[in-house]
Amino acid sequence: MQANGAGGGQQQQQPPQGPAGPELGCLGAQNGEASAGTAAGDQLAHANGLLPSTNSGGGSPGGLSVNNGVPAAGGPGPAAAELGGGGGGGSALKKKKRLSQSDEDVIRLIGQHLHGLGLNQTVDLLMQESGCRLEHPSATKFRNHVMEGEWDKAENDLNELKALVHSPHAIVRMKFLLLQQKYLEYLEDGKVLEALQVLRCELTPLKYNTERIHVLSGYLMCSHAEDLRAKAEWEGKGTASRSKLLDKLQTYLPPSVMLPPRRLQNLLRQAVELQRDRCLYHNTKLDSNLDSVSLLIDHVCSRKQFPCYTQQILTEHCNEVWFCKFSNDGTKLATGSKDTTVIIWQVDPDTHQLKLLKTLEGHAYGVSYIAWSPDDNYLVACGPDDCSELWLWNVQTGELRTKMSQSHEDSLTSVAWNPDGKRFVTGGQRGQFYQCDLDGNLLDSWEGVRVQCLWCLSDGKTVLASDTHQRIRGYNFEDLTDRNIVQEDHPIMSFTISKNGRLALLNVATQGVHLWDLQDRVLVRKYQGVTQGFYTIHSCFGGHNEDFIASGSEDHKVYIWHKRSELPIAELTGHTRTVNCVSWNPQIPSMMASASDDGTVRIWGPAPFVDNQDIEGPCGYQVWTRVQGEPGQKECSSMDS
Repeated sequence: MQANGAGGGQQQQQPPQGPAGPELGCLGAQNGEASAGTAAGDQLAHANGLLPSTNSGGGSPGGLSVNNGVPAAGGPGPAAAELGGGGGGGSALKKKKRLSQSDEDVIRLIGQHLHGLGLNQTVDLLMQESGCRLEHPSATKFRNHVMEGEWDKAENDLNELKALVHSPHAIVRMKFLLLQQKYLEYLEDGKVLEALQVLRCELTPLKYNTERIHVLSGYLMCSHAEDLRAKAEWEGKGTASRSKLLDKLQTYLPPSVMLPPRRLQNLLRQAVELQRDRCLYHNTKLDSNLDSVSLLIDHVCSRKQFPCYTQQILTEHCNEVWFCKFSNDGTKLATGSKDTTVIIWQVDPDTHQLKLLKTLEGHAYGVSYIAWSPDDNYLVACGPDDCSELWLWNVQTGELRTKMSQSHEDSLTSVAWNPDGKRFVTGGQRGQFYQCDLDGNLLDSWEGVRVQCLWCLSDGKTVLASDTHQRIRGYNFEDLTDRNIVQEDHPIMSFTISKNGRLALLNVATQGVHLWDLQDRVLVRKYQGVTQGFYTIHSCFGGHNEDFIASGSEDHKVYIWHKRSELPIAELTGHTRTVNCVSWNPQIPSMMASASDDGTVRIWGPAPFVDNQDIEGPCGYQVWTRVQGEPGQKECSSMDS
């Protein structure tokens, strides 16, 4: 194989290599000069950390002599074209510009990636022309000896690498990993005596990780190789386990000596993930595999796929709609209204259209709050402040399982299910706070707590309750203790908790929507734009990974924020009165519902059809879009945050 078309000059002896040291970039003595040609019949000598590979497509008949990226002196090299003429061996070569450190790093990363693809001759040419080397010569020897299972030679290589390792304890740890692999391979081959020798005379004297040595000694009892691999969680002797071993060994070596494994792929993956994280409209779960994305363009999510367009308007309620909530499995939506009914809607899994499934009647005061049981088999409905009753419905049959009322003096306006699905807590602003079973039997009570909103944490013990003292407290029904968690300066009208139990989303009177960290007990963010007075408005987490927040508003709009951005990324118009509640489908990230005093429930989804005048902009740019079907209506605005 000819090196960049260089002629077949006479191969000469390499200049002597200096002592191994940590200086590993382009070789300064050569300044990146291209000075070597190769004889057509020479063999390819790999000395830049690459193992020879067979080119199945048939390679050039010649060979290329490369010594750590330094081309051999002799015939005309690739730089001959710069000489302006035929240029013999005695011609003075132009010096190429010395590469910067970042250029050297990029070349090494590309070389490592190409090597992983088996393009070793290409890597040799890249290193020769750039004057760089892929890794330190001692690291190259070490790599080859590990991959070939030559453990004594690999152990000797550690002595050469000792001067290049920052931590004095690193060599001991590396030696332990080497000997562990050696021990396991002996055991797999049935060489029990040799394995025992390694354990007693090589591993144990290191006096490192004695607990692991005891585990390793237990593998002597394995009856066959399959048993050993299973108990040791080890791939067995061969390329796979040795490659994993090399990955571990590299962590103890500076990257200037040996590059971290798959470094270029990891950097590209981090870049893709960072772009996704910064994308305000990213609302889908994507494979982390780089093959699923294009590296040639930046990641940009189309706002057309975001749920800010009216897909359906539900008009079956005949009065104000106070609440809406999707079931946990996302297949149903329950809406509660001042018209004394709860309507359960079925979500079509293909078209995402909703159709009326059941109407639950008889809530004399209206329905202002709804809670699905964890398994979605039951639904609890509560009324407004002057309502002392609570209804527990069987969703499958549409039958009322129990109607609970402890006292006519009660005010049961909020409810939350225990994670076990067998109990729920309920309370109101007149000082009642109960824990009940599915038949409405009172299990526990907490006196004197005026409750505005409730939530059961996943531990099955703690109930969070917002009260009339502008705070959220945690109540433990097992040991009857309580503690303050959140303190606001204004009344907390409602709150909801993220799936992981870490974050609380509060609608605060006259203030808007606040995000709290329950673990650290700090206010994280105040979201702007929403109009919040003293009406009870329910906001929600939603979208993929609960990255978004949505809330109704007294200005008739639905506001959507990215969780990390205080400014809204979308304002949804269409309702004509206060939007009381918003619910995001937990299983369909592109579906959201909103309930309003205008008597309608709107289902929001991606754009069904967009005018040609629609301007598609990258995430974060201000874009206004009109959806056909409702002429003149500004459906969604996207604002730069």
